[in-house]
Amino acid sequence: MPKSEREMELEEDVVIVGAGIAGLAMAVAMKKVGIRALVLERSEGLRATGAAIILLPNAWLALDVLGVAHKLTSIYASTQKECITNIGDGAIQNVSYIGTDRRGAGPRPVHRKALLEALAEELPINTVRFSSKLTSIEAQKQEGSSTAMIQIEDGTTIRAKVLIGCDGLHSVVASWLGLGAPVNSGRSVVRGIAEFPQGHGLKQEFKQFVDVGKRAGFVPLTNIEVYWFFTIKSTPRGESKTQNPKLIQREVMENFAKDFPPIYLDIVNHTNLSTLTWTPLLFRYPWDVIFGNICRGTITVAGDAMHPMTPDLAQGGSAALEDAVVLGRHIAESLIHNGRLVPGEVAGAMERYVKERRWRVAGLIMGSYLSGWVQEGGSTWWMKFFRDVIFYKLIYSRIVDVMHYDCGKLPNVSSSSSKLDNHSKVY
Repeated sequence: MPKSEREMELEEDVVIVGAGIAGLAMAVAMKKVGIRALVLERSEGLRATGAAIILLPNAWLALDVLGVAHKLTSIYASTQKECITNIGDGAIQNVSYIGTDRRGAGPRPVHRKALLEALAEELPINTVRFSSKLTSIEAQKQEGSSTAMIQIEDGTTIRAKVLIGCDGLHSVVASWLGLGAPVNSGRSVVRGIAEFPQGHGLKQEFKQFVDVGKRAGFVPLTNIEVYWFFTIKSTPRGESKTQNPKLIQREVMENFAKDFPPIYLDIVNHTNLSTLTWTPLLFRYPWDVIFGNICRGTITVAGDAMHPMTPDLAQGGSAALEDAVVLGRHIAESLIHNGRLVPGEVAGAMERYVKERRWRVAGLIMGSYLSGWVQEGGSTWWMKFFRDVIFYKLIYSRIVDVMHYDCGKLPNVSSSSSKLDNHSKVY
């Protein structure tokens, strides 16, 4: 009996699960090295959860390699200074970002949706298959390794030489690999974008405010928009409150941040409520990344599916962009050597990717957690001394050195090998 229209069988070289930052960046990297990828996204369109994201210089190096940095740097200005104010005693710590990347600039905040769209524009039509929820994975032996048989909720079966899970915090692929579920940090974050139609008049600086169990900040996105956040040592309770933007805004202004400077409260008051979210902060234990099963054959994970972390170093999205370039580089080297995607050889490329990324992202997870713990620490004299004298003046500058990381380049496959078969070169 022939299969119905909803029960198809497809064959793909590379299947990427998830059309977030990691998934789209991964697809762009594959295209850059001459490999067609199919992206499966469970939502009906590109997701813009999170409103905005701060990208550090290491992210811009990756975006340069992917060919999309120029689309965003022409719109979003770099931030050259960070000012951290202690709410309790008024002490101020200043951090300069001048010269932190090769353009002589610093971090840049961007709309998350703008980043996703910039990446998606680089992909051929129909690269992303929306409303496609992954339901099961089965590994099958082929050419000395394994390929993935993927089942989608609509009945479609896909045989993939390579499967990359970029499906976020609750990744189906990570679970299949045996990675432990992300754990709750005991903290949560409120994020939003404030709008000032007549202009906000703020300098292009990153302002942070720290208090016992609290940390908040804001940074201009454009001349009329300001991205802000508030993290607190608690997790949201009650679904009705976390899904009601007006209640979230009131909670921040009248409870969480009532003792914060008027400028911060004014920004929260101007929030576009459609951008407001309140979510728990999850992370994966770094030892799970160091010792866990990050790949099996030609199946692996990237982005939040591999290394969910707290946002205290603004490295979640940046690390996901690095993942795309690093994995793209290793797969391209295998392609150059073999002239096609040989599962056994690709499995070796996966292992090299995991080896390169494992310690890097475990360090980011630890650094992010430490940064959040210290900055939202207690009010005892020793904690204040550790935070203001030791952490900010001696440790923090070393931690933020993570922004100087260069994930490398993508090799030019077409000029390096004439053996590529037609199937591998099709876009």
